[in-house]
Amino acid sequence: MIAKLTGTLDSTSAGSAIIDVGGVGYLVEASARTLDALGAKGDEVTVHTELLVGEDFMRLLGFSRAEERDWFRMLTVVQGVGTKVALAILSALELNELQRALANGDHAMIARANGVGPKLAQRICNELKDKAAGLGGIAGTGPSGSMSSNAKGGSPFGDALSALSSLGFKPAEASTAVSAAAEELGDSATLDALVRLALKKAAK
Repeated sequence: MIAKLTGTLDSTSAGSAIIDVGGVGYLVEASARTLDALGAKGDEVTVHTELLVGEDFMRLLGFSRAEERDWFRMLTVVQGVGTKVALAILSALELNELQRALANGDHAMIARANGVGPKLAQRICNELKDKAAGLGGIAGTGPSGSMSSNAKGGSPFGDALSALSSLGFKPAEASTAVSAAAEELGDSATLDALVRLALKKAAK
């Protein structure tokens, strides 16, 4: 599984970039915010990645921060939120804005994203409100906008998601299992405890 790429930015276009890693050009789809953060052609860049594999396709998604990738995985758990919609939401909102909108049930803010209608925005808020309020470290900021203690040095939630993904679980399956484990164990849960419980829940 490709988890991260570091290379030279070859080019960017609407919705994607090509990153040259040792002479191999990787086409990486990304949110507008990630593409803006990459810099100029020729710069050395690093992106955290998510590899999507289907029967007739392989797509590599890139994120400027691991927390953005964690939010992508969380968003795609919601029915009706595919890759395109999740990237549109991450393009329209900063992570702390997204966290605040979900925690407050502000579906109008979610609906600012292209392709997100009022009904889908409401569903996203309803399904993710509690998770967003209890897992602030995913967004990298607490309610005040400062770096949360969970985000410093890496998020156990995000690391647990990565662990399940590397074991072959689909992003939606991994996120659902880890979210359930985190809710049961609480904010002080260790990575090992999260992974163990998430695996049990995923196996049910």
